[in-house]
Amino acid sequence: MKLFSTIIVSSCLATQAFGVTPVVSKGLSKPALVTHKSPLRQKNVADVSPLFRDPTITRGGAIPGLQAYSDALDKKPITMKALTSLVGWFLGDLLAQLFIAGGPVDYKRLATLSFFGFIYHGPSGHYFYNWLDDKVPGTDAIPVFSKVAIDQIIWCPIFMSVFFTYLGLVNGDSLATIGAKIKNDLFTACQGSWKVWPIVHLINFKFVSNKWRIPYINAIQIAFNMFLSLLGSKK
Repeated sequence: MKLFSTIIVSSCLATQAFGVTPVVSKGLSKPALVTHKSPLRQKNVADVSPLFRDPTITRGGAIPGLQAYSDALDKKPITMKALTSLVGWFLGDLLAQLFIAGGPVDYKRLATLSFFGFIYHGPSGHYFYNWLDDKVPGTDAIPVFSKVAIDQIIWCPIFMSVFFTYLGLVNGDSLATIGAKIKNDLFTACQGSWKVWPIVHLINFKFVSNKWRIPYINAIQIAFNMFLSLLGSKK
């Protein structure tokens, strides 16, 4: 008993020596640190920390406007895909003119290619990929490789032929000149496609939903459109 009393007295003297005032409590209480949870562990963390976006204000979460764009794809898929392709072709040709051709910017050519993205690439891609997903459903190996083959062997030459025909008509070329352009450059264009798009479309048909195919393709195609814009403007 004397030993126990000695320990208690010694503890009190030690705490007072270090400037700590002991708190006498009838029962056990939680340490002060436990009663204050970290903001990161609170449920409504977006309401209390500037590090997080408020989901009730920011549409699309971490990417502002993404949900609005997704909703627009549902409501007006053709229009939104056409506008998406317009932006993709605009950026592709603009970058090609600035960083490959070295400028100055040919605004007629820029408008011509941007309009092609809007009037043909987006809408035709919408209908083609809807048809392809309907005829060849599934994301297993056989459907995916079948879709890639159809896209590159059948759709690619058709698309490139339309592309060269469109450019020829805009430039006022004769049908003979357009035919010669297709004859001379179609295989080159397809070869360029075959070096890039099979891998891109393996990912596309395996992981990307039909709704997001055209936005995904345009994100990749900005670089490929630089190649097409240079090839299309070649005399």
